[in-house]
Amino acid sequence: MTASNETAEALEVWIDQDLCTGDGICAQYAPEVFELDIDGLAYVKPPAAAGEEADLLTEPGATAPVPLPLLRDVAESAKDCPGECIHVRRVSDRTEVYGPDAAA
Repeated sequence: MTASNETAEALEVWIDQDLCTGDGICAQYAPEVFELDIDGLAYVKPPAAAGEEADLLTEPGATAPVPLPLLRDVAESAKDCPGECIHVRRVSDRTEVYGPDAAA
């Protein structure tokens, strides 16, 4: 699966905060999905209705759905993350498709 071959398969993303360097690249690429918290680390957030702000999911291992229109940005975030802490996986079988544990 590549970001250029977008499919309707449900994906989710999570961040390993133990590895997060707080560079904020993810929040620059996909601010609808990632945000830096007051502790300087990145967290995922679920989709929000237009004009509303979603709460950050700060529990360890918390996942958020990857909206299909943002798949390319989320995949690039995982690729360019200096902490290699962003994991994107299929919901159906929890196989990582982007991130440090994705098959090459």
